[in-house]
Amino acid sequence: MQNEEMYQLLIKMKEGDQQAFHTMYDVTFKDVYRTVSFLVDHKQDREDVMNEIYMQMWTSLANYDTNRPFQFWLHGLVIRQVQRFRVKSWRRFRIFERIRSFSREESYWDEHTALMDGRNQLISQSIRKLTDKQRTVIIFRFYHDYTLEEIATLLDIPLGTVKSRYHAGLQALRKDFGNLSLERMEKINDY
Repeated sequence: MQNEEMYQLLIKMKEGDQQAFHTMYDVTFKDVYRTVSFLVDHKQDREDVMNEIYMQMWTSLANYDTNRPFQFWLHGLVIRQVQRFRVKSWRRFRIFERIRSFSREESYWDEHTALMDGRNQLISQSIRKLTDKQRTVIIFRFYHDYTLEEIATLLDIPLGTVKSRYHAGLQALRKDFGNLSLERMEKINDY
């Protein structure tokens, strides 16, 4: 979708046009879901986070400055909702971890990963092994092509922290995947 078309949709959405919201949802869903799927492990949790993101988008639209890039603002909503989810999950985790450890499935196969080729599945599984903080930086760097400075702004953390997480994440991926080249990492953008 062109920037001008997206801008017109945003204006209509700010005026309360629900059809414009549905159109924006259709345009952004795939990208947002892909990001959330790397940041949240379980499918049911992903769906909950996705619902929260789009509810927050609708309710926060009045605060959106149309002079700023919409995708950047939307990814900010993604980060905040994933962080809220993690806080809630941590509370539940402390109570139910022992029960879950006995019944947890270790398979990450769902509809999303089942459609990927073997190489992309290995990359996806390697990314899932990273810490949440490293995974977030890697996803925004390689899947959304944000600069490290933009990621620092998006996450509201110092640039040095982003660089540290980025390099630690790459090091872990290379160790897990055997000197995976950056060019091969960037090719996973296509799935």
